[in-house]
Amino acid sequence: MGWVYILRCADGSYYVGSTIDLEQRLATHQMGLGAVYTRRRLPVELLWSAEFSRIEDAFWFEKQVQGWSRRKREALMVGDFPALRSLSSRSWAAIRERDPDA
Repeated sequence: MGWVYILRCADGSYYVGSTIDLEQRLATHQMGLGAVYTRRRLPVELLWSAEFSRIEDAFWFEKQVQGWSRRKREALMVGDFPALRSLSSRSWAAIRERDPDA
């Protein structure tokens, strides 16, 4: 089993991570022993998480979400799937504008 999660840091930024033990990982972040990014932005708050049957899938999804904009992450957290599609479509439209052969 694996988890992907999104934390809100004290400065309002988001941190995306993955783990096999969500409860332990959150405690690690709160103690200042987690990622360097969160150590400097304590306290953190869990905003969203999803469980995956395989840690490899969780890790893959974590990497996807890390590349997303703040708006797209917020759409994921509230389950606004039409907005997720819309935000993705705009990304492809922007790429096509720069490179019509893409």
